[in-house]
Amino acid sequence: MNRLLRILAVALRFRLYRFLPRYAGVADPDRAIRLRRALEALGPIFVKFGQVLSTRRDLLPLDIADELARLQDQVPPFAADLAAAEIEKGIGRKIDEVFAEFSAEPVASASVAQVHLARLRNGPEVAVKVLRPGVEAAIAKDVALLETAAGLVERLWADGRRLKPRQVVAEFARHLEDEMDLLREAANASQLRRNFEGSPLLAVPQVHWDWCSQRVMVMERMHGTPVSQVDALRAKGVDIPRLARAGVEIFFTQVFRDGFFHADMHPGNILVADDGKYVALDFGIMGTLTEADKNYLAQNFLAFFNRDYRRVAQAHLDAGWVPAGTRVDEFETAIRAVCEPVFARPLKEISFGRLLLRLFQTSRRFGVEIQPQLALLQKTLLNIEGLGRELDPDLDLWQTAKPFLERWMGEQLGWRGLVRTLRQEAPTWAAMLPQLPRLLHRLLAEDRVGAVQKALERLAEQNARRNRLLAALLGLLAAGLILFIIAAQC
Repeated sequence: MNRLLRILAVALRFRLYRFLPRYAGVADPDRAIRLRRALEALGPIFVKFGQVLSTRRDLLPLDIADELARLQDQVPPFAADLAAAEIEKGIGRKIDEVFAEFSAEPVASASVAQVHLARLRNGPEVAVKVLRPGVEAAIAKDVALLETAAGLVERLWADGRRLKPRQVVAEFARHLEDEMDLLREAANASQLRRNFEGSPLLAVPQVHWDWCSQRVMVMERMHGTPVSQVDALRAKGVDIPRLARAGVEIFFTQVFRDGFFHADMHPGNILVADDGKYVALDFGIMGTLTEADKNYLAQNFLAFFNRDYRRVAQAHLDAGWVPAGTRVDEFETAIRAVCEPVFARPLKEISFGRLLLRLFQTSRRFGVEIQPQLALLQKTLLNIEGLGRELDPDLDLWQTAKPFLERWMGEQLGWRGLVRTLRQEAPTWAAMLPQLPRLLHRLLAEDRVGAVQKALERLAEQNARRNRLLAALLGLLAAGLILFIIAAQC
């Protein structure tokens, strides 16, 4: 209740009620600044919400989108002496013992942490990330409030159970918990770097593990231009349409090849090197997908790109995402009505707000259930689509992604997929085969095999009875045949 009252107080202090429909058309020149400052005052979760909104310039007035973009890396920093104390506590050494140079002013400051530039005593330039003091407690209060709100929505709203708000909040809270541990983030960065080692599309900083802890992360300093500065990138000769297409390929590679994707890809976390290569930053929120999720999503995407709406509808039904009694033809027609208007159009001609509304209406009509495990992927797809729209409004998202997915599906389902599966499973088979006789002997030696033996005995007895019955029938048939022959001769 205290947190809820504080939220209401902040809303009143920054006059957020002026965003209500009744004030539409009323001049309000500083509304964007008030909204941004209100989100900053409310804490990390609200800042993250503003970051997501800032990538959707098709949904927001430009003044609000521009102001919210400052939340990506320009949140007011905490004091330099607090940052130094947190860093020294985290690495267990004095700053001047580890760093030959250290900038007290942060180069970037976001909702959860801020980043300082430095140089290690052995030479390399590094970026030092440190968590905000007390950020865990602030996030815990907001998560508790979200859990309460989700419970109310699920109980009081007719669509609450279908939308699974409590599960979605639980999934969100789990990723926030991961973000509070910079050792996990360092491990995420290391994994992503390994996945894209040698890639011409994406660069990931190297982690300096000796100076990492739960609240401090030291990594290679990366140089580049923020991806949102499109004019500066053009001035450096970067091919912007190619950059937009590369962003789509990077996303689908992470999702479908690796099942491990950067799930916080707002412009504040992306640089572009002078050679046009993307540079990823901030690995606190990463998404993962199972093989089943990857295959299901790939088949849906391909069916969607091929306008095979019957297949999309059937896939949803097979996965249990819609009620079992749903008529596939009706669901197919509804999907076609939503999707056809967006095909063969560049991003600048697609009203994403209208598309989301129609998707929500369709999902409500057919009882489509939300899949909490895919909520992070859906959020990331919104970010990617928003980034693509900002870089190249003429980008055809569907045609860009389709060849990659077709190639990936061919590798998964064709002979290459079979060879890869055999190669992956071979070590397991090689380890298991020599153990089979010993495992069989152990099974036979244990008491629990008695149940198996009894089942086999019952099966043998049933077979014996069946054989006796068959013999009797054959005897009757033979006797009948003999009688028939005798009668015929008479």
